[in-house]
Amino acid sequence: MASAVTIPPGIRAKYEAVIGLEVHVQLLTETKAFCGCANKFGAPPNTNVCPVCLGLPGALPVLNKRAVEFATLASLALNCQVRERSIFARKNYCYPDLPKGYQISQYDKPLAEHGWLDVPTPEGVKRLGITRLHMEEDAGKSMHEGFADSATHTYVDLNRCGTPLIEIVSEPDMRTPDEAFEYLTRLREIIVYTGVSDGNMEEGSLRCDANVSVRPRGQEKFGTKAEVKNVNSFRFIRAALEYEIERQIEIVESGGRVVQETRLYNANEGRTYSMRSKEQAHDYRYFPEPDLPPLIVSDAWKAEIAGKMPELPEARRARMIAEYGITAQDAQTLTATRAFADQFEAAARAAKNPRRVANLVQSELTMRLKAAGLELEQSPITMKGVAQAADLAEDGKLSSKQLKQLFDLCFERSEDFGPVYEREKPQQISDAATLEKMIDDVIAANPAQVEQYRKGKKTVAAFFVGQAMKASKGQANPALLNELVTKKLEN
Repeated sequence: MASAVTIPPGIRAKYEAVIGLEVHVQLLTETKAFCGCANKFGAPPNTNVCPVCLGLPGALPVLNKRAVEFATLASLALNCQVRERSIFARKNYCYPDLPKGYQISQYDKPLAEHGWLDVPTPEGVKRLGITRLHMEEDAGKSMHEGFADSATHTYVDLNRCGTPLIEIVSEPDMRTPDEAFEYLTRLREIIVYTGVSDGNMEEGSLRCDANVSVRPRGQEKFGTKAEVKNVNSFRFIRAALEYEIERQIEIVESGGRVVQETRLYNANEGRTYSMRSKEQAHDYRYFPEPDLPPLIVSDAWKAEIAGKMPELPEARRARMIAEYGITAQDAQTLTATRAFADQFEAAARAAKNPRRVANLVQSELTMRLKAAGLELEQSPITMKGVAQAADLAEDGKLSSKQLKQLFDLCFERSEDFGPVYEREKPQQISDAATLEKMIDDVIAANPAQVEQYRKGKKTVAAFFVGQAMKASKGQANPALLNELVTKKLEN
């Protein structure tokens, strides 16, 4: 997807981008932030609602304790300092999907501040600051498409009203779209590992707004920023930032001034469009929420929540590399999700060779998943099945060719490795006398190649191994076959 603006590299090099991200994360609580309505995606429109989340007169909010625990756990996982006392506020604005006319949020006294996240860059690991993490409720959803009269009417689904959110605001520490992409990738990974959210961008569980400006390289003062909203994938966020950086550079280079505004990204065109002028904080007329007392997270409660912290991805990868002798690339794949990492570790501890289990995941499983358009969690072959296959290969009961054929059958039949193996039961030939007979026949049939070997062309041995393996219909034990071929040729 090509950007609609192309700045020559020489001009681009004169400027530096300044990027900050605001990430909204829906929390995986059973009920909403301030009422007992179900917090569930996909219900029929306007069914998970009550007087509280509809903002009806006289309805009072009651804070969801589980939401506070999830928000605190996320704060600690992102190295934030959790305030003992934080305040809820009313953020006033008028949208059709905000029935109260205000959003319960936090303003000058958020739940947590001063966090950080480390991300890889070409120059090494870079620490990116997190300004704050605060709690708030989600708004409803305006629906502009899918109805017979969508050209003239907008529909509103208020099921999402009151869904508990955390907003994570970064420092303006990112300088490239790639850094923003890495930040988001690691942020989502940590959030999902803690279990506080599923991080599903398609369902709106994780949404990101990007603030971006440009300035001459070496200048300390920030340029005028634009906010890019409603980008629904990390890949598109990177592309949107790339376009927006070039758009702003082009304006500055032509003598114009960048306008502070909110812009929308059109993924089909690969460009951003102006949506509205950017509101300032005072436009929201924040004031303390009179119906909610201050939120107190005591040291004892914070310690209790911290005790529920799982092993986070980076630490887990480092431990798995040391414990199982796997590569960094293996560890990255195997820790893609907490559930999959748990399954791998259970299989690796039971397997005869954990490294072989990891190799099978990388070499055989992921290749087939990619071809089938499936994620690791959707694999017909479980980690237990991979471990079973690894053990059979380790014991010399399956050749690599047989294993590949069995994996193919598993994907064709959408079955795990165990039942497919039990039905097919391919047998590897490991009887030396049987293999020697095959090798003798191959040698007798290829005198020219034997002569080449005797004259010093040792690589010809591979030809005899291949012919003998063909004669065995792929069932020969590879290691034993190689050993016997060399012995026969040398004699």
